[in-house]
Amino acid sequence: MYRRYVKRILDILFSLLLLVILSPLYLLLILLVRIYLGSPVFFTQKRPGLNGEIFSMHKFRSMTNATDEAGNLLPDILRLTKFGKLLRRTSLDELPEIWSVLTGDMSFIGPRPLLVEYLPYYTERERLRHTVRPGITGLAQVSGRNLISWDKRLELDAQYAENLSFALDMKIFFRTIAVVLGHTEEVAEDTAQAEGNLAAIRRDQGKNTGESAGDGNGE
Repeated sequence: MYRRYVKRILDILFSLLLLVILSPLYLLLILLVRIYLGSPVFFTQKRPGLNGEIFSMHKFRSMTNATDEAGNLLPDILRLTKFGKLLRRTSLDELPEIWSVLTGDMSFIGPRPLLVEYLPYYTERERLRHTVRPGITGLAQVSGRNLISWDKRLELDAQYAENLSFALDMKIFFRTIAVVLGHTEEVAEDTAQAEGNLAAIRRDQGKNTGESAGDGNGE
């Protein structure tokens, strides 16, 4: 009952409530991001959601468009300003995702939506992460996200999909609050994975074993 109906109802109710309550903060952040980081205000990227369906995920941008003399974007570390770091550290850059919760592309709690390019490299068990809606926060994010390997991270996503319940969601919710208030590195930017790019890692593993990194199903 919770998995099929109650979770979605709660997502709708709380996303509507938060969008109304936080509207002044949204307006303030839109103004500050425009002043300090430029335009566009939002960073948009395609991500796979429930059943692997592709949707557009939005965040407040946290980097500038600074380029070198040849017009190429500078490395991320040089484009990430103090204000951008603040947005990430406080998770304020994630606030636009509440709209995705309202529209049904995401949930407040679930496996974080990763890059589309990773789809061919999941094992059959890891694909369980797409049997539930992706979340703003999830089990892997409160379990030492960038301090654990990709294999462990994706296994936690599979475990969440198998054991989804109100009790588990509440546990993740309160642990997320502790992580954010503690300003730890467990909830981090998806594009700065500590272990590197999953697709590249799985391709290398395939080369080393003489096998294909994918399973033939590119979704």
